[in-house]
Amino acid sequence: MIGVLVVDDNPIVRAALRGYLEGTPDVEVLGEAADGLEAIAEARRHAPAVTLLDHRMPVADGLSVLGDLARLTSVLVLTSDPDPALVARMLHGGARGYLIHGAFTPGELHRAVIAVAAGYGWLSPAAVAVATATMRARPAMRPRPRYGLTRREQDVLDLLAEGLSNAAIAHRLLLTEKTVKNHLHRAYAKLRVTNRTEALLRWTGRS
Repeated sequence: MIGVLVVDDNPIVRAALRGYLEGTPDVEVLGEAADGLEAIAEARRHAPAVTLLDHRMPVADGLSVLGDLARLTSVLVLTSDPDPALVARMLHGGARGYLIHGAFTPGELHRAVIAVAAGYGWLSPAAVAVATATMRARPAMRPRPRYGLTRREQDVLDLLAEGLSNAAIAHRLLLTEKTVKNHLHRAYAKLRVTNRTEALLRWTGRS
């Protein structure tokens, strides 16, 4: 069973999240908290594998306690705030995933918890869009070392970070879409990631 802590100042939201997760066979909600300080205390008490963390809360908001929480548990941010700067700060501060209320289903929430508990990253499509916009506006330096990537694999990842689809990358580099997919899958293995979101975060130095 994957133990989860639900952190949100709205009791209705907490109840809804608990209801979503307690209907699954492999997730157990260990506790709840209504602010950042309670979250840290409950994380120390229950040692959850995953903490669902809201951003806007009284006493201490999500961002202010993220660093401490991330040392105790894997953090999956659940918030209604799609601000690109906040997405970037949360991911840079230690969150392993970011979901935006109203833009994910119970099924996606369950999959996100499973992924984050296993040590992977997870971004909802809405969060990917704002994170990509931020990366385009403020491109990060390429990480060193370059993970043994070929020049063409680096080119494909650069265009991925610009928000291009496989078809658009293929058109830009004068390749077939199948070749682009092959380059991406080889890059995933070298970056030690399993999907586009994780590759994007690793390549741009945000994980």
